[in-house]
Formats: sequence, C-alpha cells, structure tokens
Amino acid sequence: MINPNSIDKLLDGVEVEWKPLGEVGKFTRGKRFVRTDMLSEGFPCIHYGEMYTHYNIWANTPKSYLSHDLAAKLRVANHGDVIIVAAGETIEDIGNGTAWLGNTGVVIHDACFSYRSSLNPKYVSYFLRTKHFHDQIKKHISTGKISAINEAGLRIAKIPIPPPEVQEEIVRILDTYTELTAELTAELTTRKRQYTYYRDKLLTFDEGEVEWRSLGEIADIGVGSKPEVIYENVQSYEYINAGTTNSGYCNIFNCDGDTVTTPSRGQGGIGFVGYQKDRFWLGPLCYKIKAKKHMNIISKYLYYFLQGNNYLILKLKKEGGVPAINRGDLIKLNIPVPPLEEQDRIVSMLDKFEALTSSITEGLPREIELRKKQYEYYRNMLLSFPKSEVEA
Repeated sequence: MINPNSIDKLLDGVEVEWKPLGEVGKFTRGKRFVRTDMLSEGFPCIHYGEMYTHYNIWANTPKSYLSHDLAAKLRVANHGDVIIVAAGETIEDIGNGTAWLGNTGVVIHDACFSYRSSLNPKYVSYFLRTKHFHDQIKKHISTGKISAINEAGLRIAKIPIPPPEVQEEIVRILDTYTELTAELTAELTTRKRQYTYYRDKLLTFDEGEVEWRSLGEIADIGVGSKPEVIYENVQSYEYINAGTTNSGYCNIFNCDGDTVTTPSRGQGGIGFVGYQKDRFWLGPLCYKIKAKKHMNIISKYLYYFLQGNNYLILKLKKEGGVPAINRGDLIKLNIPVPPLEEQDRIVSMLDKFEALTSSITEGLPREIELRKKQYEYYRNMLLSFPKSEVEA
C-alpha cells in the first residue's frame, strides 16, 4: 500500500496556487434530451441521472446513446473534459465530476457542464469530490424539488494547482485505491451470487425428502409493543419494528436473541427477514418468530429459509392504506424440516457465506469499508494544500 512518508516527500516544498475554476478553464453547459431519446447504440451520451448511478472518477465508455441526428443538435464533451453534474434531488453529490477519456465525444445533458482546462482531468475529478470543493459551492446551490448550481457558482470555486508531475503522481496514488476498491466490490458481487446459489441449493428439497410443518406449529409468533423511550444514540438494545433497519435503541429489552423478525405492516419493510442474535426490544409493527424448543428446529435455519424464500411472505401481503401481513396467514406457511444435524450443517455453511458477503466487521464488506476510508484519508491529505493569506 501507499507509504505516508512518500506522500510527505511528494508534497514537501511544493508551491501551490489556488485559482478559481473559471480562470483556469472553460465551462460549457449541455443541452436537454430525455430518457426516451436514449438508445442502446448510436452516438454516446450521458444523462445527468447516470452521473449518480453509473459514473465515477473517470470513464471511457458510455452507458447510453442517442441517434446521430439528435446528437448533432446537442453539445458534446470531448476527450480530457471533466463532466460535472449540476442538478439533483439532494445537494451532496452536486458538483461531482467524471473525467471523460473516451476516444470519441459524448453528448451531455443540460443538467451537466463540461469543463476543459490544462489540468490533469482526473486530478480535477478527484478534487471535485473533496469536502474542500463542496464546502465552497454549497452556498451557491439553489434548493427546491430539484437542487441545482449554475456556471457562476462553479466558476468562483478555487482549486489548488500543483506542478503537472505532482498532479500526475496524486492521480496515480488515488487510482491505486480506487482500482483496489473496484476489484473488491466486483469480488463481493461474485461472492453474493455464489451465496444465493448455495443458499437456494441447500434449502431446496425433493418431494418426500423432508417433513413439512406449518410455521405456527414449529415456532412461536407474535408482535411486541412500543417502548416508553426510544433513543437515537446507541444503547444496550436495538429497537426492532417496521422497516429493514433498526428503528432506534432502548435501555431495556422485551425479547431474547436467536429470534427471526419480519415487519407485520408498513410501506417499506414487508417481506424483509432479519435475525436478531442478541436481546432486543420488539415493536408493535414487527413479528418475532422463535423456534419452539421441543420441535427440533434451529431458529437460524428458519431465518435462512424465510430470507431465501421471502416471496412466500410477500404473497401474504394485504394491500390497502398500509400494507400488512396477518398472523393468521403467516402461521400457515409450510416450512421444510430436515433433521437437526442437517439444519446445523446448512446454518454453518450459510453463516460463513453471510459473514463474507454481508458482515461489516469481517469479510469483504469490512475490507471495502477500510479501503474507502483509506482512500478518503489520502485524497484529503493529497488535496489539502495550504492557502496563502491572500488566497484565503
């Protein structure tokens, strides 16, 4: 990995001037086109929405295209330009840039600017994602249903300008972390596919291979209640209610761990299946599913089966003002019940896969999180050049 001493040496004695982007380069605003204009082949284009979902520091291939006739009427970013997104539903990502390194030009949407300068385009793109830059443009972003920034707001933001060879070395260092994170993310995607495959394979049984029981026969099912106090900050116990994440924290509990949970009603959580390893507070809009001790069922096995077959729960959803799952329907779900030893084997195998693909304390997600933090640390270090009193 990167040696911090080499970074100190790289930046030692480097004279840097901060200049407004408008003095260093030229902004060109795109022209409007709509998603229905976009094709699977033709002339490359970038819609502003794709800047949030598809593009990162740099790109050389497009996701979408326009007809050549329409493209000829619009505006194009060329190789070496930085495409800057100028509108969005939230302000956090407005101003992010992508260095376009494709062999051909690319049409840009009117909610984007292209920026051409003599600076290393990837250096500019990395800087546009720093807190230093976003702090400068925040006050120039207009807010409403769609937030936006105009050229005037972008032009006055200042960028540090080290010598070209330093820009290039900064880009090389940050590329190292970006590429490593991308590789780890691709690996995680592969592992998640493998996990899904093996989970489905392990939890699929031939006819007559295992006994099937109703969920109500093998597990205790019920809802909880609202606690007197719900804390936003971490306390001893999580508050589990409707939704796909906890709804806060409590300093008391009403439910033991080793319990499966699934929302009983609500707009966003129906069909989500969770597993609570430790004691928690169960809310009024969530079912607990706890294996009955005398039924030779492992609760974690129930979790994996219901998680992998959550469509069974979704089929029970009652539509209306607020979607809901009736307990009377939930208890009728049929569950395959293999011998305890087989349940234990299935749980053990899937625990290993889940730790690798989902855990934020171990496995690939933890490694990705660490690399992202390292990247952000070094990006801020490399792009935090001091300002003179005049420039400040």
